[in-house]
Amino acid sequence: MRVSWDQVFAWRVRRQFVDPRTKGDAVAVAERLCGIQAQVTSAAETAVALRRSAGEPGAVVRALREGTLLKTWAMRGTLHALPPELGAAALSLMGSARTWEKPAWTKASGATPEDVAALVKAVGGILDGQVLTRDELVTALIAEPRFQPLEQHLRSGWGSMLKPLAWQGALCYGPARGTSVTFTNPAHVVPGWSGIPGPDDAAPVVIRAYLGAYGPATPEIFNTWLTRGFLSKPTVRRWFSVLGDELTEIEVDGRSGYFLTEHLDQLAATKPTSAVHLLGQFDQYVLGPGTGDTALLPGDHRAKVSRTAGWISPLVLIGGKIAGTWEVEEEALVVSMFDGTPVPTTEITAQLSTLAKATGQQVTTVRAT
Repeated sequence: MRVSWDQVFAWRVRRQFVDPRTKGDAVAVAERLCGIQAQVTSAAETAVALRRSAGEPGAVVRALREGTLLKTWAMRGTLHALPPELGAAALSLMGSARTWEKPAWTKASGATPEDVAALVKAVGGILDGQVLTRDELVTALIAEPRFQPLEQHLRSGWGSMLKPLAWQGALCYGPARGTSVTFTNPAHVVPGWSGIPGPDDAAPVVIRAYLGAYGPATPEIFNTWLTRGFLSKPTVRRWFSVLGDELTEIEVDGRSGYFLTEHLDQLAATKPTSAVHLLGQFDQYVLGPGTGDTALLPGDHRAKVSRTAGWISPLVLIGGKIAGTWEVEEEALVVSMFDGTPVPTTEITAQLSTLAKATGQQVTTVRAT
């Protein structure tokens, strides 16, 4: 089967609730997007609000409080809000890479694989039925002399020492306490938490979810999205092959990738579009396929989207392809289009009230850079 990228992008726009927006809740959006990056809470709220027909900020935090979403370090070691079953599966695959057993990780952190195993056990006991701030958790840990040399890394706001514990199900984020983050056991915040499944059971869950939003893709693209390529390539290929007839290899403008067979008819019937859409910072629309996908984001404009310190710019889409970026200055939406493309002022102006509601910002005018 051969289709064009214009068809694929139009299909993704529909699948990812960009247009039309869903009547569903934050959980429905997170499930469809295969998780929502939640490093910046306001960005996660915007991603969900822009995809809901009655969207406004607050749905993500509410779902986390209710335990219908789980906030934890998942794909690429970044914070995500995920439906619990999908989250458990993603954690399983992250953990299967065993990155904390690599010499480079031990050298950087000072923690051996044995230290990590001991931390998993200790944290599991400390957080049993409790919600603690980082300071409270670390203070409890370093009461044991073995963990005292790791104190500086444990207190780091980057959470590098805590990530392997999250991937093994020992902790996740709890409700914020003022300006302080908290940690707890997933079983304490998620009703009916069933633990972390084995990787071979988890892989089909995550692959189906990923391809259902970002297909077509290769095992290598999936591996890069999930672990930055740390998983064994033969293992990831085997996980794809196990899905058998559920996947079909298709060609898009000379590039091959796997697509969910059940969605083929829908893709074939999708017509390219020239519609204009706005998405916020750190949006999954670009993080899913990756900023290195030159079909989606022209390579000479990548630095305008993937900026310093891992910052991902808000997006302007035309026909589902990234055609520019935007930011809010006072009450103006300042738009920067690529390659001299004129700012689609009329189309963007029609979306200002939706954007204002979704972001909680006053936006009344459009201005080109």
